[in-house]
Amino acid sequence: MSNNIKNIAILGSTGSIGTQTLEVIKDNPSLFRAFMITGHSNAYLLIQQAMEFLPEYVIICDEAKYAEVKEALSHLPINVLAGYQAIKDMVTHPEIHIVLTAMVGFAGLEPTINAIKAGKDIALANKETLVVAGELVTGLAKQHNVKILPVDSEHSAIFQCLAGEEHNKIEKIILTASGGPFRGKTTDFLSTVTREHALKHPNWVMGAKITIDSASLMNKGLEVIEAKWLFGLEADQIDVIVHPQSIIHSMVQFEDGSIKAQMGLPDMKLPIQYALSYPNRVKNNFKRFDFVNYPNLSFEKPDLDTFRNLKLAFEALNRKGNMPCIVNAANEIAVAAFLNNDTGFLDMSDIIETCMTKIGYIEQPKLGDYLNTDKETRIFAQNLIKQMPLKAYDLKEK
Repeated sequence: MSNNIKNIAILGSTGSIGTQTLEVIKDNPSLFRAFMITGHSNAYLLIQQAMEFLPEYVIICDEAKYAEVKEALSHLPINVLAGYQAIKDMVTHPEIHIVLTAMVGFAGLEPTINAIKAGKDIALANKETLVVAGELVTGLAKQHNVKILPVDSEHSAIFQCLAGEEHNKIEKIILTASGGPFRGKTTDFLSTVTREHALKHPNWVMGAKITIDSASLMNKGLEVIEAKWLFGLEADQIDVIVHPQSIIHSMVQFEDGSIKAQMGLPDMKLPIQYALSYPNRVKNNFKRFDFVNYPNLSFEKPDLDTFRNLKLAFEALNRKGNMPCIVNAANEIAVAAFLNNDTGFLDMSDIIETCMTKIGYIEQPKLGDYLNTDKETRIFAQNLIKQMPLKAYDLKEK
């Protein structure tokens, strides 16, 4: 095998980002190899991926599915492991070059930290890692001389715009948002929407959790917090603008007033490929953007009164400490409840805001504080949902 091939560990290979990462690897067998793949509980898809890509290691997080995966792959030279601890341990394997973290939510934090401590570059698709513990994670990356390569389309856009601009001061960055399926809608409308409405994103095909976050603008709020740590910015250097066409993926404004934008059709495979191949660009057959097909690109301010999650995220960023961790945990519980038809769309913001006021604030948290804050917030949010008025459950009948 060529020494130039990068061994990739994909944490969350059965999700939307994970499956597209495997497509990028398949298209570039002389550059990348899927060395390790992990899935949460989708044993069937993980088995299919393992049979096709023949990684050294396959890890199923749900230990109840271990026997099924082990049996299905028993005829192949693949090491099959199970459990969250196995993921945290195996990301340090000496043959891994890049760890692509695409696990959903808070679960991505500890494996990412372990990988950084082992000197692995991180292709970061799990924004919650920096939302929850940005100061800790970026500090460790500097300490261990590790690159954090953003996979989110917006952060990849900023990252690409900054190539060659290392000595030039950023005045601000402008993160673009599609506005999701409910752009322009009123609170009256949003009080009646169901999970099926919210899962229909106009431009991107994503997992359920991130799709709901996009509909509520919490996804953009999490991206704002992530951007602060990725690019060393203050909250007042980060703007959000709604751009329904999703062609401009984000922009950087420098201190001379010049703005650089990264553009292209909505396709997550491009930022994935750039993160894996950085600092090089790799030829591909992705569909090309044609200006003639998009004669009008439009922009508008986000409605922070209707979509309060974005405002709450900015507030958490300004508060710092463990406040972003509280927001993230509360949001994960609120989204899960909404997807289970246990709470309404607008109730999610109420749940997050209540957690922000009730959970203890820690100004300079350590890793243990983040873990405790996350656990405490989840329990509090779950109890809060159980106590909410029955009106929140009316959606079950619609």
